[in-house]
Amino acid sequence: MKVVVIGNGIIGVCTAAWLQRDGHEVIFVDPLPPGEACSFGNAGSLSPSACLPVGMPGMWKKVPGWLRDPLGPLTVRWGYLPKVLPWLLRFLHHSQPAEVRRIATALRGLLEPIFECYEPLLQHANVESLVRRTGCLYVYSGPEAAKQWQWGMDLRRSLGVELRDVGQEELETLEPDLKGRFRFGILAPENGSTLDPSALVKGLHAQCERDGARSVRRRVVAFECNNQSVSGVTLDDGETLECDGVVIAGGAWSAYLTRQLGLRIPLETQRGYHVTVESNNLALKHTVMAVEHNLMVNPMAQGLRLAGSVEFAGLEAPPDYRRADVLLQHGKAMFPHLDTSATTRWMGHRPCLPDSLPVIGRVPKIENAWCAFGHGHVGMCGGASTGREVARLVAGKASEIDLKPFAPERFAG
Repeated sequence: MKVVVIGNGIIGVCTAAWLQRDGHEVIFVDPLPPGEACSFGNAGSLSPSACLPVGMPGMWKKVPGWLRDPLGPLTVRWGYLPKVLPWLLRFLHHSQPAEVRRIATALRGLLEPIFECYEPLLQHANVESLVRRTGCLYVYSGPEAAKQWQWGMDLRRSLGVELRDVGQEELETLEPDLKGRFRFGILAPENGSTLDPSALVKGLHAQCERDGARSVRRRVVAFECNNQSVSGVTLDDGETLECDGVVIAGGAWSAYLTRQLGLRIPLETQRGYHVTVESNNLALKHTVMAVEHNLMVNPMAQGLRLAGSVEFAGLEAPPDYRRADVLLQHGKAMFPHLDTSATTRWMGHRPCLPDSLPVIGRVPKIENAWCAFGHGHVGMCGGASTGREVARLVAGKASEIDLKPFAPERFAG
């Protein structure tokens, strides 16, 4: 079967790799090279514990603050508010406790087999060295501060996430660079990360090409359909690529494509920022999540990456790099001895749904088109498991996890 995979990011590349393992022919279509956009700029986390949605109970109380503080951890640009308001109202609906439990249960099912699903792909592409499983430390100013997030941590534990409380003395032994700033932590020993998310995607993509995949550096603008199936995709230069099936893994631009197949998805972009401190002089062994600042810290090959900002402003607005500068300020407060003489900044578009769940499944009424997008903050975490599940759907096999919560038709009406 010849399958067009729209998207060169981690979701599309992992899906293609799993499709090839089943013997399918793959054609990548994307105007960008592999490993760009969010697959370049993400925090690099590979975390089975990352099963909580963005919207949590009580978040509605913070909405006025989001609008007042353009540099806060989550903000909405005033000019974009009228467009995003219906999405935000749905988002807040899904932040109720019962909904959060349902969403977290579904995400845990997708993320628990992270390493099981990545392992054969990493081995085949000879890129195992880009992934490490050293654990993640959630750190707090003290035990009292941690209690503000206890409900979410208890939910994680109830879903089988291994979490261990760490006192100040042990915390400073595990990570001496944290000394003096944090007095309590929670260790997630099963978590991991990648040293270079872009290199990881490029390595997997290169192996797909060695295994026979074609790459077309164009944009898909339309589909050729015959009855209830896709027979080809039309590119922005007018060429049509014939195919037996298509996987839409185009990140924040995917909703444009699904609309042409009769499927409307409330896809939004949560614009994320990062700062990478190339002059990093720390010796961190774990990824570190400073929960009170919503700041993820990951020592990477390029330097120390600081990430965690969310901004609603659409796909067209220019970046506001003051938000990246705030991340750097938090990083300097965490690590007063951090050498910040050389830094780079980035902004990218996380594709997000109001229920914080990606869209994984067949396009309704179309026999041979499948969705694989909308992973938000867990794209790198969910790439390999999504790829495995989509490949099983293409082959007509039963899924290994419950995909009902991720169904594209859940937004009908």
